[in-house]
Amino acid sequence: MPSTFVLTLRMVKIEHSIFALPFAYTGLFLAAGGWPGWGPLLVLTLAMVAVRSFAMAANRILDLAVDRKNPRTQDRPLVTGALSRRYALVFTGGCAVVFVAATALMNPLCLKLSVPALAWSGFYSLTKRFTWLCHFVLGSVLGLAPIAGWISLRPEFAWTWLLLALAVTLWVAGFDILYASQDKDFDTAEGLSSIPVRFGLARALGLARNIHLAAAALFLLAGVTGGLRWPYFLVAAAVGAVLWFEHRLISPGDLSRINLAFFTLNGFVAILLFAGVLLGL
Repeated sequence: MPSTFVLTLRMVKIEHSIFALPFAYTGLFLAAGGWPGWGPLLVLTLAMVAVRSFAMAANRILDLAVDRKNPRTQDRPLVTGALSRRYALVFTGGCAVVFVAATALMNPLCLKLSVPALAWSGFYSLTKRFTWLCHFVLGSVLGLAPIAGWISLRPEFAWTWLLLALAVTLWVAGFDILYASQDKDFDTAEGLSSIPVRFGLARALGLARNIHLAAAALFLLAGVTGGLRWPYFLVAAAVGAVLWFEHRLISPGDLSRINLAFFTLNGFVAILLFAGVLLGL
C-alpha cells in the first residue's frame, strides 16, 4: 500500500500546483521588479502550498458523497478508505494553521486577509450545488495567486495584479468547463450545476473558447501595465496559440483528449507566462 504521505499528495493532487504557483511567483517578481530574495520566495511558497492543500482537502471532504457515486472519482483515497475522513479533517486544519502563520511572516494586510482567503478557497465545492457559475468561482480562487504574490511584498493596489487576477480567473474557468464536460451526464443525474449541464456540450465548449480568448487578451494587457519588455509579449502570444490549440483537441463528440487539454497544455501556460515575465523584466 502507498504510504500515508503519498496518499495525501494524491488526495490534494500536488501535481496541480503547477497551475497556481507560477502565477504567485509572477506577482512576486513583478512587485519586486526582479529577484525578490529567498526569504519572500520561500514564505510565499509555504503559504501557497498550504492554502492550495487546504482547498483541495476541503473539496475532497465536502464532495465525498458525490465522489463515491461518480465512476471517475472512485479511486480517490477518501473514497476507497485508504485515508480516513478524520485524517483529512486534521490535515485540512493543519494546512489552515500553516497558511495563517505564513501570512503573518509577510505583512499585516496579508494576515488580515488570510481567513477570508481560506473561506473563499473552501467555498468552491459548494457552488456547483446551486449555480453554473461555479467555474468562475474556482477561477477566482486561483486568480488570487498573482495578487497574493504581489501584496506579500508590496501591500498596495496595482492594475497589473488586477489584470493578471482577471486573466487567471478566466483561464481557469475556461479549462474547468472542459474538465466538467466529461461529467455532464453524471452531474445532470445528481442535480449538480455546471455550464455543460446548463447549456449543453457544444455551447459549453464554445463559451470556454471565448473565455480563453479574453484571458489571452488580459495577459497581454497585464504586460503593458507591468512595463514588461518585448520577450513577454512573444511568450504571451505563444500562450494564446497554446490555448487555441487546446480547443482544437476537443469536440462535443470526442472528449478523449481531455487530460492532454486540461493538465498538460495548461501546465505549460502557467510556466510559459512566468518565464515570459522573467524575460520581460
